[in-house]
Amino acid sequence: MSFMESIFGRRKTPQELLRQNQRALNKAMRELDRERQRLEGQESKIIADIKKMAKMGQMNSVRVMAKDLVRTRQYVKKFINMRANIQAVSLKVQTLKSQDAMAQAMKGVTRAMQSMNKQLNLPQIQKIMMEFEKQTEIMDMKEEMMGDAIDDAMGDADDEEETEQVVAQVLDELGIQMSEELSGLPSADNALASGTKKQQPVAAEAAVSDADADLQARLEMLRKN
Repeated sequence: MSFMESIFGRRKTPQELLRQNQRALNKAMRELDRERQRLEGQESKIIADIKKMAKMGQMNSVRVMAKDLVRTRQYVKKFINMRANIQAVSLKVQTLKSQDAMAQAMKGVTRAMQSMNKQLNLPQIQKIMMEFEKQTEIMDMKEEMMGDAIDDAMGDADDEEETEQVVAQVLDELGIQMSEELSGLPSADNALASGTKKQQPVAAEAAVSDADADLQARLEMLRKN
């Protein structure tokens, strides 16, 4: 503790002053609420006394009590207005406290960001990223090589199965073609009939050619004569 603090006391921080004022405002609002409740209770008592005096015919007392009732109600309204004003001030103080808390938080975050930025080494980060990309490419190449090796190892069985399917398909197609060719071959009776039909046109063609030769010879003889 310094010499000035020992004489005049320690200087309070703004946060402590805000808390102190907030407590004072809350205390004032509680006192106003208690006083208002007391006046409201007194108002109810005055109304009951006015009714009692009115029944007894004491009109002068009724008028005096009525004035007292009016003043009491006015004080109740004043206390309500005062409490509303104090509450508005309290809300402003609370707003200041919230703003101060936000400023302190931003200050702390700024310091943390400055510290983190100082610790960050961009060349080192770039080196790490380049090494990461390199290792990723190596891993991808190894995965591709392993995949090719697995495909080669497992591909023989698949090739044999596919080969058998192709052979079966070819045999099926050949079976269909052979059946079509066999169905297209002529039978023995059909062959004989077709042979007879072929011989008849040949004989007719020979007879036509002999007649033409005879006619040609006659024309030659007529020309000579």
